[in-house]
Amino acid sequence: MELVSIGKFAKMVGVTTTTLRRMHQSGDFIPHHVTKGGTRYYSMEQLKEFSNAPETEKLVVGYCRVSTPAQKDDLQTQVENVKSYMYAKGYKFEIITDVGSGINYKKKGLRQLVNKINNHEVSTVVILYKDRLIRFGYELLEYLCEINGVSIEIIDNTEQSKEQELTDDLIQIITVFANRLYGQRSKKTKRLIDEVKKNAESGKDKASAY
Repeated sequence: MELVSIGKFAKMVGVTTTTLRRMHQSGDFIPHHVTKGGTRYYSMEQLKEFSNAPETEKLVVGYCRVSTPAQKDDLQTQVENVKSYMYAKGYKFEIITDVGSGINYKKKGLRQLVNKINNHEVSTVVILYKDRLIRFGYELLEYLCEINGVSIEIIDNTEQSKEQELTDDLIQIITVFANRLYGQRSKKTKRLIDEVKKNAESGKDKASAY
């Protein structure tokens, strides 16, 4: 009898190895053979069996994000709004929260969401506002969802980001590029960032005067 590794079998049936391991742990689909070291092997006959294996129910994920720890009250309000929407829809869901800039792609929650999407664990992603998912590169995440059969539901399409969040993101972008051009410890870098912050504060003062 021919046996194949979990990686090869995953490609044959069109799922990830993570999905196969999860199905093994839940008892939904058991490998033909597991070595003492825990290596899983599948038989060619199991290709037919796999199509009849019960599918794990996919979740709706509500993703909520704010830029800084000082906005934790705003994050809680966002979570409650997203929960209310999903309760009204009758969704079985979980919430993923993040605290970090909208241009930071390394946030723990965002990575967790992307992994769930890639592992076919999610049916729908719900966000309160479009920019809560990510500031730049939204179309790329939207495409990732599309090719994995995941829909994105935006509760409110009218919200614009708070001025402070936009300012913080702009400063972060300039900081990254200034560090690459002049070096992190360069006086030019510090002077450029200080100037941006100064202009941002000046703009806020002028706006509050009207």
